[in-house]
Amino acid sequence: MNLQSMTGFARAAGEYAGTAIAWEVKSVNGKSVEVRLRLPQGFERLEPTVRQTIQKRFSRGNFQATLTIGRAAGTQAQPVVNEAFLKDVAGLAKRLQEQFGVAPATADGLLSLRGVLDIPETVETEDERSALDVAIMAALEEALNGLEKARQGEGEALRSLLSGHIDAIEALTLQAEADPSREPAAIRERIAEQVRLLMDASANLDASRLHMEAAFLATKADIREEIDRLKTHVASGRTLLNGGGAIGRKLDFLAQEFNRESNTLCSKSNAAAVTAIGLELKAVVDQFREQVQNLE
Repeated sequence: MNLQSMTGFARAAGEYAGTAIAWEVKSVNGKSVEVRLRLPQGFERLEPTVRQTIQKRFSRGNFQATLTIGRAAGTQAQPVVNEAFLKDVAGLAKRLQEQFGVAPATADGLLSLRGVLDIPETVETEDERSALDVAIMAALEEALNGLEKARQGEGEALRSLLSGHIDAIEALTLQAEADPSREPAAIRERIAEQVRLLMDASANLDASRLHMEAAFLATKADIREEIDRLKTHVASGRTLLNGGGAIGRKLDFLAQEFNRESNTLCSKSNAAAVTAIGLELKAVVDQFREQVQNLE
């Protein structure tokens, strides 16, 4: 399945019976599906249907959809002149000119009078309104198709980026696993040296107790479990990326697990080389988690 980013934009236009229809839809990151609509006055009736259509189509994201309605080119309503009223008004204007010497009436002045010139509004029947609604929703589906394609394009780029982060996490994990400081002999030698230094500093120290504490510290410093869990999380991440779909929340949880193991690895490290690997691992995990926030 394809991956989807939560970021995208699309536009679609249509026409029905002289009415121009245009949708603009965009989405950004969000924890769930949040929809904000901008509909022209008189089209509020479409809000529930539009909202449900978007919510069924996508799993996550903050969406904004804007509908614009206008007259298609060449279909402007023709003005209607009330000729009887115009004739009466023109006659009155002529009498005023003759009797009182006022300036003669002009054509544009007469036409500007209320009631002389009218642009009739189109009266829709119920069937016409329903047919227009169908055309509007068809244009919305086209816009959502474009939005989905845009989100998928971003999602595939994120798949490649996240896959690279997982590869880096695996490489650092294997590097920590192979570091010479993790060899049991190296750990024993390092702790034995510390015990000798303590014994030389004070003859009153209990040698057997020191050896017990040293054994405990050696066990505590072992990062085998962290390495094994990191390897398991790497495999899980690759499975999720290859499977696709709405995996943003799952990968976010996985990023938290990566972060927990890298923190533990740093805290348990008893060598500068492993600590350096752990710090680099934390940096890669932070980058991974930041990009995961963009996924549906």
